[in-house]
Amino acid sequence: MDINKRTILWIVFAVASFVLWNNWQVSQGHPSMFAPPPAQTAKAPEAKKSDLPAAAVAGVAGAAAVPGAAEAAPFKAERITITTDVVRADIDTQGGTIKRLELLKYKENAHPGWFNGCFGLFKFCQPGDQSQNVVLFDVDAGTGKTYLARTGLIGAAGLPNHTSGFVAKPGPRMLNDGNQVQLVLESESGGVKLTKTFTFKRGDYVIDVRHDVTNTGTAPVSPQLYLQLAHDGNKPAGDSFFNSTYTGPTMYTDEKRYEKLKFDTVEKEAQEAAKTGKPMVQDHVTKADNGWIAISQHFFVSAFVPQTKLMHDITTEKIDTNLYGISVKQPLGSIAPGATVSNDAKLFSGPQEAKLLEPVSPGLELVRDYGWLAMIAKPMFAVINYIHSLLGNWGWTIIVFTVLIKLLFFPLSAAGYRSMAKVKLVTPKMQAIRERYKGDPAKMNQATMELYKQEKINPLGGCLPILVQMPVFISLYYVLQSAVEIRGAPWVGWITDLAQHDPYAILPVLYAISMFITTKLNPAPADPMQAKMMMFMPLAFSVMFFFFPSGLVLYWVVNNVLSIAQQYVISKKFGTPAAAKA
Repeated sequence: MDINKRTILWIVFAVASFVLWNNWQVSQGHPSMFAPPPAQTAKAPEAKKSDLPAAAVAGVAGAAAVPGAAEAAPFKAERITITTDVVRADIDTQGGTIKRLELLKYKENAHPGWFNGCFGLFKFCQPGDQSQNVVLFDVDAGTGKTYLARTGLIGAAGLPNHTSGFVAKPGPRMLNDGNQVQLVLESESGGVKLTKTFTFKRGDYVIDVRHDVTNTGTAPVSPQLYLQLAHDGNKPAGDSFFNSTYTGPTMYTDEKRYEKLKFDTVEKEAQEAAKTGKPMVQDHVTKADNGWIAISQHFFVSAFVPQTKLMHDITTEKIDTNLYGISVKQPLGSIAPGATVSNDAKLFSGPQEAKLLEPVSPGLELVRDYGWLAMIAKPMFAVINYIHSLLGNWGWTIIVFTVLIKLLFFPLSAAGYRSMAKVKLVTPKMQAIRERYKGDPAKMNQATMELYKQEKINPLGGCLPILVQMPVFISLYYVLQSAVEIRGAPWVGWITDLAQHDPYAILPVLYAISMFITTKLNPAPADPMQAKMMMFMPLAFSVMFFFFPSGLVLYWVVNNVLSIAQQYVISKKFGTPAAAKA
C-alpha cells in the first residue's frame, strides 16, 4: 500500500513538473510538447475548396471581383457602419457581408501571461490594453484573424452571392431615439435580384437577416440560399495550457441535440478527401428543418438560426488554408418569372448569457458548455445568479455560495474528518507495525487492517466524502469558467476581474498557506519521503492556480478556510484517546 502511495505521489510530482516546464517553454516562444508539429501545408495535398462561389477565397480580404466585372465598370465598394446601443457593425457592400462586429458593452481582457517579464523570466507586471471593445467578426491580416458572417445564392451561374456588388438604400445608420435600424442592400445578376435586409434592435444582439429573392428573368429558377460562418483555425488570444478554452464550430438539431466540432477535425477530413478524391466526411447531422449553426468561443458566440420548418443541408468545410466554415444551405424552391420568395433568418452575435440565448432558439444556451455535468451545473448557476441578484457583487456571491455548499455537505465532511482524526490518533501504532513488518508487506497490510478493525476505523472514510463531492466541485469549475457574467466583474481591491488570474498572486499564496495548514491537520504519512511530498504538493498546486481565474481560486481559498475550521473543531473533539473512546 505504501509503495503504491509513494509511486502515485512521484507520478503527480513528475506530471506537475513536466506541465510547468512545458508552459515555461511555450511562454518563451517554443512549441508546446503537447502540441503536434506544425502542419506542412505546402507539401500536403490540396483539399477541395468550398462549393460556394469560387471567388470566395479572395473575398475573405474584401478584394474579390464581382463576377463578370471584367467587361463592366469596376464596382466601388463601401463599408456601412450601423450603430446601436450594444453593437457597432461594419457591412461591406462588396458581398453584403458583415466584416466587423464590435460589442460596445464588453472590453477586451488583458492577457499578460505569467512567464516572461519581471526579472527577465516572469511577466506578471505587463498590463494589457483594456480600453478596446471586444470584436467578434473581423479580418486582420496582421494577426491572421478571419471571422465572417456571409450569405448569398447558389444553384445557377451568376447569382448574387457574398462576392457580388450590392447597392445600399438610403436610411438612418444609427439607432438614435428609435427601437430599430435597418440596412437594405440590393444586387441583381443572373436574372435574379437579391435584397438583403439587416434589422438591428435596441438592447438586442440578434440581427434579423431577411432575404428577398426575385426572379427578374423569363424562365423559372431554383436557387439555394446559404448562410455561412467562416473562422480561422488559430487559438484565441490568451489561451494557455492551464486555462485553455474552446473555439470552433457548434450546431444543434432536434435529432442529435448539441454537437461540438473541431477545426482540426475539419482539416483532417479535408485532407483525407483530397487524397481519396471523395467528398468530405460530414461527421455530424447533415439535414434538418430546425436548429442552428454557430462559431463558439470563450464567453461569446455567433450563431445563424435559419428559417424553421424549411429543410436545409448543414456542411462543414475547409475554405482555404487555415480557414474553415460551417454553413446552412436552404433550397428556395422554383421561383417563377416576376415572383419573389422571402426567407427570414436570425444572426445572434454576442455574449453567452443564458437570459439572452434562451429566447433566440431552442438549445442555444448549450453553448455555455458545462460538459457531462450540465444537469448539476445549470441549477448551480441558477442558485449563484439568484444570490448575485441579492448581493450585487460576484466575489461575495462566490463566497456565500461556498458557505452554502459547505453547509450542504457538512455531514459528509464531518464523517471524513472524524475518520482522519481517528487515523491520526493511531498513527504511532501504525508506525510500530511498519517497523515490525518492514520486510514483509503482506503481514504489514494484514496487521494494519486488524488495527483498523480493532479501532473501528474505515480506511476509506476520509476519501469517500471527497469523492462524493467531486462532481459538485467540477461542476462549479465549469460554471465559473463559462459564466460571461463574471467577466470583468470586480470583487475587492486588487481583484478587478474575477475571470482573470490574480494580478499579484495573493489568492494563490493564500491557497498554498491554507493547503499547508490542512496538510498539518491530516494524519502524517509514516514514510518520510511521502511526508515531504505531501508538504510539497500545496506549493505545486498553488503555482498552477497562478493561471486560473481568480473567481475559481477565491472559491478554493474560502472552501479551504471553512474546511480548516471544521477539521480543527472535529480534531479537537475526536483527536484524544478519551474523546475517541467517548
